[in-house]
Amino acid sequence: MTLKICFYVPNIIGYIRIVLILAAWCAFNSPALFFPAYLTSVILDGIDGWVARRLEQTSRFGAWLDVIVDNMGRSMVWNMLFQWGWLISTLEWCVFVCNHSAFGVHWKSNFKKSPYWVKAVMAKGFKTPLGVFTIAGLHVLPVWLYGYQHGVLTNTFYIPEWFQGLGLMLLAAGRLLCMSVEMWCIWIHVHYLTDVEDTKKKN
Repeated sequence: MTLKICFYVPNIIGYIRIVLILAAWCAFNSPALFFPAYLTSVILDGIDGWVARRLEQTSRFGAWLDVIVDNMGRSMVWNMLFQWGWLISTLEWCVFVCNHSAFGVHWKSNFKKSPYWVKAVMAKGFKTPLGVFTIAGLHVLPVWLYGYQHGVLTNTFYIPEWFQGLGLMLLAAGRLLCMSVEMWCIWIHVHYLTDVEDTKKKN
């Protein structure tokens, strides 16, 4: 292991994001503190990849850390919002294990033989309307639910009730589409683990 990689700028950003997520967790019942901490972590998530490419500091560790921190943040919000939130966070961690244990940092490019809806979501690294819709359901829905549950959408942003409901339905639809892709990832991994011919070749 090269310690230098641990101190790449994008990885340091990842460590900062962990601290922000922990701060958001501690301030969960105080929206005035929670939102700045959590949203700053989300914003940094959009920056670390650009920094990695800009500074030529991409690494397998960085790709792994980025997904770990993403899951950590969403898991915290889901588990704090609802008693059943652990079900969603468990699904996300399970998909992480399935994708990264078999395909590593190249997991996004391993969907060529997938159903059309999976390929449509994964196309161009989620940089399509359908991909953005799915990622919004994954990342924005828990934050939207937090804002709804704590009155932030109404009292701080003055969003009308009808628009809150519309946003909730759209984001939930995106999350359901994301869940269909997640279930496909798990199914593919189970198939990979139970491939008898592949096991015989290795033995």
